[in-house]
Amino acid sequence: MEKKIKVLMVDDEEQFRITTSKILSRRGYETTVAGSGEEAIEILQKSPQDVIILDIKMPGMDGHEALAHIKKIDPDVEVIMLTGHGSLESAKESLKHGAFDYLAKPCDIDLLASKIRDAYLARSGEKREEKRAGDIMIPIEDYTTIDPDSTVKEGIKRLRESFKSAVSTSRIMETGHRSIVVFDRDGKMVGILSIRDLIAGVLPEYLSAPKPSMGDSIVYSPMFWSGLFTTQLKVLSQKKIREVMSEAPPTVSEDTNLMELAYVMHKEGYRRVAVASQGKVVGVVREQELFFEMNKIISGS
Repeated sequence: MEKKIKVLMVDDEEQFRITTSKILSRRGYETTVAGSGEEAIEILQKSPQDVIILDIKMPGMDGHEALAHIKKIDPDVEVIMLTGHGSLESAKESLKHGAFDYLAKPCDIDLLASKIRDAYLARSGEKREEKRAGDIMIPIEDYTTIDPDSTVKEGIKRLRESFKSAVSTSRIMETGHRSIVVFDRDGKMVGILSIRDLIAGVLPEYLSAPKPSMGDSIVYSPMFWSGLFTTQLKVLSQKKIREVMSEAPPTVSEDTNLMELAYVMHKEGYRRVAVASQGKVVGVVREQELFFEMNKIISGS
């Protein structure tokens, strides 16, 4: 028979802890309740737990104090903070003292149950120290950079050269950059010039310009575009990088964990993010680096 996960539910709101405890019990968890941090510590000293759900704002010993005491009693027990008064500072303090996660009330029961399972696996399974953004990034000195006042012609040349050097640069993983990081004279990242930007830049401006009032009936026929690509490319090549580049990607700290990194990239559809240390951009993580790390973890290498 599969072992039941022992969950200690700590909350000063009696109705909340009773109701939540009943739901968790029906889902197969062995649930115990406590109405205060002091009571939770007494229970933990007598009966070890797998996972603790800990409210923060409680009379007497609050959740942060209770968390510190709990970790002294059992450093391996996983604690999920659950609060209706969440804040960034509170979350940081919880993480500092070893909390597994930090959830806000009202909390979806499916989410809570999922987090309990994740916490239990983290406690009982083999713990693998995940890399951070700074561990998988391409150092900025290995990435092709350019200033915004250079011409697109120079940008294309630099981008082509990055593919030539890809094989000899292990951190590039033989894929080439497919983009150039644009820095201004003050050393600030101001944009990205990618192959997609170049393709967008070579298109005639009238394709994206507002149509006249009768324009709905006008269709531009591609059959008349023969030779237009070369003509447009000559115009594009003389433009400044700043005229065609994309905005700078979001910046994350070098200590950002990989799940947060994946979330940032997925949420807005970014293919790369900048990595900063002490306020300075020190590297770039592309979707390729995240993929390679996925492959390493799954293959066990």
